[in-house]
Amino acid sequence: MSASWIETLEHADVQMLVDLALREDVGAGDVTTQAIFRAPQRVHATVVARTPTVACGGPLALAILRRFDPHAELTAKVAEGTFVPRGTSIFDIDADVRALLTAERTLLNFTMRLCGIAANAHRAASLVPPGSPARIYDTRKTLPGWRQLDKLAVRIGGGTNHRMGLFDAILIKDNHIAAAGSLSKAVAAARAWRKLLVEVEVDDLSQLDEALAAKADIILLDNFSLDDIREAVRRTGSAAELEVSGGVTYERIAELAATGVQRISMGALTHTVIPADLGLDMP
Repeated sequence: MSASWIETLEHADVQMLVDLALREDVGAGDVTTQAIFRAPQRVHATVVARTPTVACGGPLALAILRRFDPHAELTAKVAEGTFVPRGTSIFDIDADVRALLTAERTLLNFTMRLCGIAANAHRAASLVPPGSPARIYDTRKTLPGWRQLDKLAVRIGGGTNHRMGLFDAILIKDNHIAAAGSLSKAVAAARAWRKLLVEVEVDDLSQLDEALAAKADIILLDNFSLDDIREAVRRTGSAAELEVSGGVTYERIAELAATGVQRISMGALTHTVIPADLGLDMP
């Protein structure tokens, strides 16, 4: 298991999320399974992709299973982050039938969404032309409570995480600037407060010049036209990293990356997710 998964599974938010999911689905117990299966019975099952997707979520599926069967085992059939066609077996499970049937819906609900996000990130990253410096970044447009899992799925799919929340990076946006009085005042205040990278959102080329004069580390070009993005790259050179945001679709990734920007951020990676269709089959 990767270090990222170990850290994520131990995160209090993820454990609470799993608790909530099991409480709402299992409640006081799976009465159907309890009625039919009174004794331990070891079974084998396979989780299969019924639609093309990107494998993601096996370690979490195992953690959920082990809430009911500490001896459950899960064997990955493909590496996480791998694109798989329809009909591919993603992982095999060996567990007590009672644990498997009780945990089935919850573990599939989690892995379906995680695979969907990883597939989004994989698709976006694959559209960046070879040789381009651009990387695909996510945003904070995640499902509430799912931040840790959503962002891990982005990384597994080949994307890059932006800040995790408001607490771990400085991003000065238009309302910060308006309240501070100017972009330069906002940057100066941020610099004086703590030694963190300072990113500034700008709406036009004149604000870009102000951000460059203030020596921002990263400048976010919000809803710039393609011509203005190219001009921003020319004016900026190596003075700062440039990020494009707003109206980014899969169809635009190649042309945006070709401008020379280093970052392309897409809220759609996590806010517009088609979960993978996964099935759990016992032969």
